[in-house]
Amino acid sequence: MISEQDWQDAQLLWDYQQMHHEPRPCSVGIGLGSHDLGVADTTVDLFRRGLMPLIVFTGATSRTTQDRMPRGEAEHYRDRALELGVPTEAILVERHARNTGQNITLSRALLEERGIDVSSVLLVSKPYEERRVYATARQLWPEVQFVSASTMLPFSEYVESLRNPHLVIDMLVGALQRLLIYPSKGFMISQVVPSKVIVAYERLVAHGFTSRVIPESVESERSAGF
Repeated sequence: MISEQDWQDAQLLWDYQQMHHEPRPCSVGIGLGSHDLGVADTTVDLFRRGLMPLIVFTGATSRTTQDRMPRGEAEHYRDRALELGVPTEAILVERHARNTGQNITLSRALLEERGIDVSSVLLVSKPYEERRVYATARQLWPEVQFVSASTMLPFSEYVESLRNPHLVIDMLVGALQRLLIYPSKGFMISQVVPSKVIVAYERLVAHGFTSRVIPESVESERSAGF
């Protein structure tokens, strides 16, 4: 059972994750793989608007996507983009990343391997991970300018579209936790987190929304999942 207080707390975390960047033309767009095919749709929409000449879809599989996307998140995103009319030559696929840090580092390596000059990147992610992705990218690729984007949906509509509200709240909690603990590990830049957001996060943890929370005592090689 998800209480009214839980919903209010989740809304606070959702609002905080939104970067509210104005999309602008960039050297390349990177669509970060996940269970949410809407990331691919939003990336295609931005491509159609002329905001980038090239798309990189990045992602292997995870416990959430291994059944739905057995060939890998990036491959399924690519298929979706082709269905929506994006030319094959405008898409690169990075098939190996299994976490946000690898999404950035392996996409960067692929672009460098192809000799593509990158000065700015349009990051496309799930709405509740905009800030986490941005903070990670800023840490791992500091010489590049980043703009964050995601599907523009109210929280209630996004939850309804995925039909798994508990999972969405779990992931909101996991994303916020990483913003709190990863800067000290060097995995992402530090972000100011308002006290009301921290209180909401702590309440949700206490209420059991913890399937995506990692133990803070986890060894560094395991927590390098970004």
